[in-house]
Amino acid sequence: MRHCDYLVIGSGIAGASIACELADSASVVVVEREGSHGYHTTGRSAAMFIESYGNAWIRRLTGASRAFFDAPPDGFCDHPLLRRRGCLNIATRDQLPALEALAADIGATGSEMRAISGEAARARVPILRPDVAAAVFEPGSSDIDTHGLHAGYLRMGRSRGVDLRLNAGVERIERRGTGWRIVLAGGDAVEARVIVNAAGAWSDAIAGLAGVRPAGLEPRRRTVILVDPPAGLAIDTWPTVIDVDEQFYFKPESGRLLASPADETPSAPVDAAPEELDIAVCIDRIQTTTTLSIGHVRRSWAGLRTFAPDRTPVIGYDPDMAGFFWFAGQGGYGMQTAPAAARLGAALALERGISSDLGECGLEAAPFCPSRLR
Repeated sequence: MRHCDYLVIGSGIAGASIACELADSASVVVVEREGSHGYHTTGRSAAMFIESYGNAWIRRLTGASRAFFDAPPDGFCDHPLLRRRGCLNIATRDQLPALEALAADIGATGSEMRAISGEAARARVPILRPDVAAAVFEPGSSDIDTHGLHAGYLRMGRSRGVDLRLNAGVERIERRGTGWRIVLAGGDAVEARVIVNAAGAWSDAIAGLAGVRPAGLEPRRRTVILVDPPAGLAIDTWPTVIDVDEQFYFKPESGRLLASPADETPSAPVDAAPEELDIAVCIDRIQTTTTLSIGHVRRSWAGLRTFAPDRTPVIGYDPDMAGFFWFAGQGGYGMQTAPAAARLGAALALERGISSDLGECGLEAAPFCPSRLR
């Protein structure tokens, strides 16, 4: 029987990052039901760091994560985690009010941005049609090395003593005094003082096993396709292009174009797969706004982005069950917010004060507290 201070359920970016932060001060075991780490949403991320993306609290977490991405801890990785790409938020004439509102939101974050004309947008991405009337360009937006980030947290966690277990699905959770006994697939068991629920789309199901009231988390499927670029055009320096109403986005990816209809279809917690209708919608939206003709989809996949009702992550101790800590509901922002979210989560789980640099970014416990959902 293994005993630990914190038992983290899930080894995606959420579980890997908070386990690493906790392990600096406590004993930590991470259990993952799959045969590899980050099999679900983490391994299917579109890998974007965009400080204007998400609601106000997501933006604060993202902004607070920038310093980590720019200068990871010694030994975390041997190459940069970010590659500057830029982000072009585009709008037709009918969408100009939405673009103005977005510019105001970006300005409030302090992120660098500039409004440009439709002609200037086409100079950056020549396949955009004349219907694109204006855009907001964010030069600081970047691609994330998602594998490097996730692997870095796993590696640093191991160096701090984290016990990482694969093929270790949770079968049963029992309350034992002031702690927990967690029975795993195959019959192994772990006793822990605190359960950290970082199970992504399965987080409410884990709560149910522990006799904890669900948080109302909703997994939503997002579809991604990979297609050939237009012949004769060098696309590597193109920015990410996002429709201001988030009806689609596309970006260069390994010599091809990665595109999504930005769908958010409610789903059960499953191994998500793309549906033909969503692929067709994606193709139609891209072809309507660009001159790209998509004759063949090289690859398609889907992942689940799990949201709380207010689209803010759930981070904190359950108000009704001692020793049960929520670290869930990151939506589609788990990669770009991981460094700050993990530090915030670890501080709250260890019942310590939030560090001054996170506080200076406007982060506090209350907006993330599970009690807000009761």
